[in-house]
Amino acid sequence: MPDTNAPPPAATAYARRLGLFSATMLVVGGIIGSGIFLNPAVVARRAGSAALTLGVWGIGAVVALLGAAIFAELGRRRPQAGGGYAYLRDAFGPLPAFLYGWALLLVISSGAIAAVAMTFAGYASALVGAPPEAQRPIALGAVALLTLVNVVGVAPGAVTQNVFTILKLAALGVLLAAGLFAPVGAPLTASVDAALVPPSDAVGLLRAVGTALVPVLFAFGGWQQTNFVAEELEAPERTLPRALALGVAIVVAVYLLANVAYLRALGVAGLAASSAPAADTIARVAGPAGRTLVAAGIAASTFGFLDLVILVSPRVYQAMARDGLFFGAFARLHPRFRTPVAAIVAQGAWASALLLVGSYGQLLDYVTFADWIFFGLTAASLVVLRRRDAATGAPDTGFRAPFHPWSVVAFCVAAAYVVLGSVLSDPGNAVRGALILALGVPAFLFWRRRGLRATNGITRMKV
Repeated sequence: MPDTNAPPPAATAYARRLGLFSATMLVVGGIIGSGIFLNPAVVARRAGSAALTLGVWGIGAVVALLGAAIFAELGRRRPQAGGGYAYLRDAFGPLPAFLYGWALLLVISSGAIAAVAMTFAGYASALVGAPPEAQRPIALGAVALLTLVNVVGVAPGAVTQNVFTILKLAALGVLLAAGLFAPVGAPLTASVDAALVPPSDAVGLLRAVGTALVPVLFAFGGWQQTNFVAEELEAPERTLPRALALGVAIVVAVYLLANVAYLRALGVAGLAASSAPAADTIARVAGPAGRTLVAAGIAASTFGFLDLVILVSPRVYQAMARDGLFFGAFARLHPRFRTPVAAIVAQGAWASALLLVGSYGQLLDYVTFADWIFFGLTAASLVVLRRRDAATGAPDTGFRAPFHPWSVVAFCVAAAYVVLGSVLSDPGNAVRGALILALGVPAFLFWRRRGLRATNGITRMKV
């Protein structure tokens, strides 16, 4: 096992070109996709009242802030490319770390790229009047373009991310102004129709909160992706905690205000009945032109999210290869661009293949629960790494997650709830997702054996 705390040699080092602003935009862009434009309707249906709807979003905000604090300390302790992969490896060994990277490339990131590219293409084609059959070519073109942008350097990818994160925040700012301040003729109300009944007892309350919390937690997920590019941040021990704190705080404020705006404009019954709450809210003020604005906002939001996933995820595959657990070509950085070109291109090619066969949505459903298993395991790694680092006697300065270890316990409970809810709601998908993970075990054994043989000088196979 290599010395995981030592920096990589200069010949393979990333270029540290991301400052606090770009890192914060990565955090914001990694969380805000299309969910806040659509998911609040699902939450309102499950919660049944305005107060409970806002309360559930508040719980999600607390979980997000706890998670950001945990990942901020992890990033400060292990400011390495790969983020969660590095933390899992150092805390629990190479197998769970490999399975995380395996699932990321095979399904989680590549499937998200395919799904989000199609969402972007749907809104973009509607904006320009393109026919439905143009959506897949538009999606493929977006993946190819952003793959190329991120091949030629982290700076172009970050600039793209900054621009589109600002655009999505601007679109949300217009939405907030319309919903919070414009006359809409419908005051904030907790009234319900016959199909929307708030819980009347403790059991019903717990059930409503539990079911409504799942889409909220998914909407708040994504802050961890900035940790993947820790080796490209300026002074990551300081920049990463600050970026996570600022980015998650911005998202929490936007999400809570957006839900107040939806409820003021539509009422809880109207929100629960809406299939597009952001568009319906803007339409109350600006008419059909407002729907076009929301479509443009969602297109910008999804394009920015697409850029982020294409930018950060290959750093995980590069870290795996650097440890001898993946294709050797993935470990190499371009001598000029300082990017893992092979890993970026391979991810783009696989995501494009998923787009062509159209199975990405189903694959994502299979591993939804696995994503949150790794979320919980990564948070738990902080307990292990704190103890291990303390045993070395080295000074422990810098950011520390508050309320440790109870903050870790609370976050792991939330992650376990999402996993359990996913399994109970669709056990078939959970079994299929477990099989995808299980396929990673023989792959790990193959790469592990291959790496050991190369280390011992028995063979030097190159791929």
